Amino acid sequence: MHKMNISKYLQVFGLILTVGLSVSIKADCREFLKVPFHIDRNRIIIPAAVNGSRPLRLILDTGMGFDGVYLFHKEVLDLIDTTGAIEVRIPGAGSGEASAATMTETGRIEFGDITINDQRVLVSHSANTQTFPTDGVTGWNFFGHYIVEIDYDKQCILLRDTAYVHSDSSWLVLPIELKKGLPFLEVKVEVVEGELVPMTVYIDLASGDALELLVHPGQKFTLPDNLTKSYLGTGLSGDINGHHGRSHRLQIGKYELNDIATAFAPAGVRSKQEGADGILGNDLMRRFNIIFDYPHSRLFIRPNKTFKVPFE
Repeated sequence: MHKMNISKYLQVFGLILTVGLSVSIKADCREFLKVPFHIDRNRIIIPAAVNGSRPLRLILDTGMGFDGVYLFHKEVLDLIDTTGAIEVRIPGAGSGEASAATMTETGRIEFGDITINDQRVLVSHSANTQTFPTDGVTGWNFFGHYIVEIDYDKQCILLRDTAYVHSDSSWLVLPIELKKGLPFLEVKVEVVEGELVPMTVYIDLASGDALELLVHPGQKFTLPDNLTKSYLGTGLSGDINGHHGRSHRLQIGKYELNDIATAFAPAGVRSKQEGADGILGNDLMRRFNIIFDYPHSRLFIRPNKTFKVPFE
């Protein structure tokens, strides 16, 4: 197997690579394609199969910058034709070295009614990922090719053509900026009462937290009292340690959320994104139904039935 270090082509943890899509549809979906999901540990879990595999549980990740899937467990190598595969290095969140993975470009992926051929499939060798309770992540197959509506109430993803024009005035429209495939937007956060601060954040649906704020010497916010030193999770490059606490208030457009569970993470360990003050995770975003419209650089949000549920 050939070895290759592709760090300079990476974003978040994904490759800045594109491949042609060969898509077949099993159902007649003239208006949209539908992919079911469920919520587990505050993350969107999509049922999928790779190369006819057993059912796999994939996290929907807005940080996934390439078409295909990243699989956590080495055992799935038995499902994949590895002819011509190469070994690559995948940096990610955590304080350790970039992790190794096997990469092939001959995957066949099934999501609900959609089958996609000639897909890039990466299989992790990292000891950090072998015990993860889900099987992998995917994202750009959706966000990079469709207008993506996530209906948390019905637990269904609707994929529409990029020419679709959404005109329902009950949704709030927010401008976003794509940076290395990630959706950035402006919010206001009041970590300590009386200090409401504009912040630039990005949406990371693979994060089960509500709000993560990045701690560094130039941060815009004051750290609150009564922080608890905590293990925050494990990324592809190792453990992430920081603190847990609460933020008093967050404003996203005209909507306001209060008493938000917040992780305070070292910026250099948690995120590689320049200019980011924080991260909106799925525990916050799931309180809205959402439409990601990357072609028009905008996000639609509308509170759903969980909007007023207190943060744990």
